[in-house]
Amino acid sequence: MLSVQRKEHLIGLLAREGRIVAKDAANELGVSEDSIRRDLRELAADGACIRVYGGAVPVAERPVRQRQDIATASKERVARAAVVRIRPASTIILDAGTTTLAMARMLPLESALTVITPSPAVALAVAEHSDARILLVGGELSRHSMVTGGALALEAIAHLGADAFFMGVSGIDPLHGLTTGSVDDAATKRALAARSAEVFVLASEEKIGAASRFPVLGFGEITGIIVDPEDRNPLVAQLIPA
Repeated sequence: MLSVQRKEHLIGLLAREGRIVAKDAANELGVSEDSIRRDLRELAADGACIRVYGGAVPVAERPVRQRQDIATASKERVARAAVVRIRPASTIILDAGTTTLAMARMLPLESALTVITPSPAVALAVAEHSDARILLVGGELSRHSMVTGGALALEAIAHLGADAFFMGVSGIDPLHGLTTGSVDDAATKRALAARSAEVFVLASEEKIGAASRFPVLGFGEITGIIVDPEDRNPLVAQLIPA
């Protein structure tokens, strides 16, 4: 199979699956992993994908409705590990995303808890599953991510304060750092982090080793990364030293 044919196959695989695992693609096509890695490097150079540990992911993030079934079990485990960090009667920020949505469904039935969120879906889940006070950040609602942002959101965030921010990102990589696929989303996350005493990054298995276009925060600007306790990706040890 010619290189151009392999690349067409890889682009199609990326569109269908949302991720390429180099080893699996090599086995499927009957070529070496080195050949697949070379193809992925060239595709990434052309802007067709983003290389991550073991393969590649799309340049553009999937809409939230398409992300709900990705690494579901891992997100649940991360959500459980995050919820135990919530102190009684505290004010927390739950970012938009499927892991924070899982957290919202696990919150304690505590009326003294206050939850701030830029996500209508997370706000509704909090209302359904807990007695917490809810502050929904206003602003323009993105149809892609279903999260509020823009100038109105930044203005509202400037008047808020929280004990802890549970932040979602698109990628967590030792080299590329904490990244997301939207420049506006990155700005909103930074604004929320600036108003929080602690910042925890939620790291389900598909986020480790992935990278998107826009940086969010440096590792030195966060309190910690909450990983899936069952994730055996070797990059976890680099992100969270023993």
